[in-house]
Amino acid sequence: MNKKYILSMDGGGVRTIASITFLKRLEQKLGVKIHEKFDYFIGTSAGAISCLALAVNKFSTVDLEDIWAPRNLKKTMQSSSWELKLGLLQSNPKYTNEGKREVLKKYFGNSVLGDSLKPVAALSYDIEKRTPILFKSYNEEDKNISLVDVGDATSAAPIYYPSAKVGERYLIDGAIVANHPVLHGYVEAKKLFPDTEIRVLSIGTGLSKRSLNGKASTKWGIVGWLMHDLFGLMVESSLDHELAGELIGEHYLRVNSPINLVNRRLDDRSTTNIERIVEMGETWWDDFGERAIQLLTT
Repeated sequence: MNKKYILSMDGGGVRTIASITFLKRLEQKLGVKIHEKFDYFIGTSAGAISCLALAVNKFSTVDLEDIWAPRNLKKTMQSSSWELKLGLLQSNPKYTNEGKREVLKKYFGNSVLGDSLKPVAALSYDIEKRTPILFKSYNEEDKNISLVDVGDATSAAPIYYPSAKVGERYLIDGAIVANHPVLHGYVEAKKLFPDTEIRVLSIGTGLSKRSLNGKASTKWGIVGWLMHDLFGLMVESSLDHELAGELIGEHYLRVNSPINLVNRRLDDRSTTNIERIVEMGETWWDDFGERAIQLLTT
């Protein structure tokens, strides 16, 4: 039976560098560019931006690393007036989206979704209609949407960035509904490639397993929950992984692990933390590399 290969990439801020580290090793081992090997790409937030670069720009994994280089992370994380002061949160997002859009413009220029050479999808969320939005390169209504707008919308993480306006819609990070978008991708791929064996490689960005104080949590308000990584708790559910495993079976591989020494916060771009993120990606290769090769070559 004919086979099609699906790449799913989670959101996770700077921790997406671990995903790219794994893909870099995979690309070297396969001897084939990632954009050539896979037939369908889907991502959320940072993972979606990488998928767009693969499917539209035909980036190598070295090119992907450049998107997340320190100079770009610094520009992407331009502070607004957000701060914690006297137990009160100011009303603005932590960062503006101006630097982020500038970086997206640098890599995507005036490209639109319809320029993609292979099917690609990016997950976002419409806050007015309270519904998920799946931007699809193969959807006629989405083809003329700029990649800058798509990248801005899918990565507009609440608290960190302002909502993104795309057309008349106000959109936020797709992690609100599925930081791990594998099920959306599998359903879409089944529609695009009927009567085909679908094989799925899904790459995470690490799981925070830090225990929280249950008794103390009974007294947390908004500040308490924000200080204890409310957004991280929302996006790190393993349910999608468990369902995908049951649905896809042996043709599905999930690459992920606890973050261990990596900072759980999505915006720690310190040299030490980035080094730890790269190390996490290298560990994933040691743990999952052979299985990934087998999934993609047998």
